[in-house]
Amino acid sequence: MRRILIIGATSAIAEATARRFAARGDALCLVGRDAARLKTIADDLGVRGAVRTATATLDVNDYAAHAGAIDTAERELGGLDTVLIAHGTLSDQAECETSVDALRREFDTNALSVMALLTPLANRFAAQGHGTIAVISSVAGDRGRMSNYAYGAAKAAVSAFLSGLRQRLQKSGVAVVTIKPGFVDTPMTKNFPKGALWAQPDDVAKGIVEAIDKGKSVVYLPWFWSLIMFVIRCVPEFVFKRVKL
Repeated sequence: MRRILIIGATSAIAEATARRFAARGDALCLVGRDAARLKTIADDLGVRGAVRTATATLDVNDYAAHAGAIDTAERELGGLDTVLIAHGTLSDQAECETSVDALRREFDTNALSVMALLTPLANRFAAQGHGTIAVISSVAGDRGRMSNYAYGAAKAAVSAFLSGLRQRLQKSGVAVVTIKPGFVDTPMTKNFPKGALWAQPDDVAKGIVEAIDKGKSVVYLPWFWSLIMFVIRCVPEFVFKRVKL
């Protein structure tokens, strides 16, 4: 049985992942902003088989409240051995190009709040000498593209932070998993036209659970995004800057 803290638990991918954890009898603490939605999800997870569920509300941009939410999860679950950080927003690129305030807001939510949460979590897991920290980043962080470089820059920062954290914590017996989904059909992307490259939240959730169980370092979901992003990273800059992506 895993004792799992999920931050950003009301997102479609996080909820689908929580269902898979619940089905095998894990214990879960769900953290997010919407208390009513968290309770609804927690009740459903209990029916699905979760041995224990708990909830805590948190605005991830309120850094002073981070420690309290983590303390609640530890207390309610009797300790922690797994964390999944899944919160984020899909930035309005056009707004970020004209408003520094919008750019800062998106970077705060998608990058700095994640790093702020990871700092105390890493110290706690290092002290206990075991556990898994998994974070949803994005393929968008692999290379900046004109259509979403504000979002991509935030995710690139998260991926780089996780890379260094993984090196630091490996000697402590703590696994750090970077999860890089491609296009996922969620409420956040409801206005995007869908095609063959789009995945469903449960498809991504299955990959997340497998990556956590195996302690993988970096996983692209679905798997074919590793090939797509390899090609995109290899395109020479003089060519790439003329491509509309």
